[in-house]
Amino acid sequence: MTSELKRINKYLADRGLCSRREADDFIKRGLVRVNGEVLTDLSYRVKKDDQVKVDLKVQKELGEKKTLIIHKPIGYVSAQAEEDYIPAIRLVVEENYYGKSRPERIEYKGFAPAGRLDIDSTVLLILTQNGKLAKDIISPDSNVEKEYIVVVEGELDGKKINKLRHGLSLDQRQLKPAFVEEIEPQVLKFILKEGRKRQIRRMCELVDLKVTHLKRVRIGQIQLGDLPLGHWRFLQKGEKV
Repeated sequence: MTSELKRINKYLADRGLCSRREADDFIKRGLVRVNGEVLTDLSYRVKKDDQVKVDLKVQKELGEKKTLIIHKPIGYVSAQAEEDYIPAIRLVVEENYYGKSRPERIEYKGFAPAGRLDIDSTVLLILTQNGKLAKDIISPDSNVEKEYIVVVEGELDGKKINKLRHGLSLDQRQLKPAFVEEIEPQVLKFILKEGRKRQIRRMCELVDLKVTHLKRVRIGQIQLGDLPLGHWRFLQKGEKV
């Protein structure tokens, strides 16, 4: 019976309230009650008849978390600085803002990439303070689509495209089926529901194609649109993955 009970952080995350890490933080701060009592045990497992409530402060804090959309250029890494490379968060300055009114001062604390891509690619990059949003995008169980425009070198035919769609494996694991079509000569559109390391480049290598340009243009319902290269904006109200 115990194995069927959910740990409190997973219970709150599965309700769509927050990420597990955020749930742990709320519990430590005394913002979660079970059956009217403040919960302090991070390992507590929720029983069928338990009444779990969170403080109104939780909803307010989650509502204040910010999400940024960046058009990342080549030469920037998605997350933490590596060696001499520059993290994309450095682009988040007033002069790079794309919008009608100037933003308030932005604090860099707590922003994490929701789906990474390598330094050699230009991408729609989402940086967020919202752990639930990040989990929805990057979780291994996620079904959020990521769309890419990919320019390749090498002989391109229907047989190779079919292999890219289904039947390839990376790191001894079969890849999920992908949507792949040639939209112009030597230009492919990929739609994936997973994000393995350098996945598209490695997929193309397996069918003797070389990627010369790769651009992520959509994550879920969030479009890159006309956001200029190197600029950023806030996630707009109503935009969802």
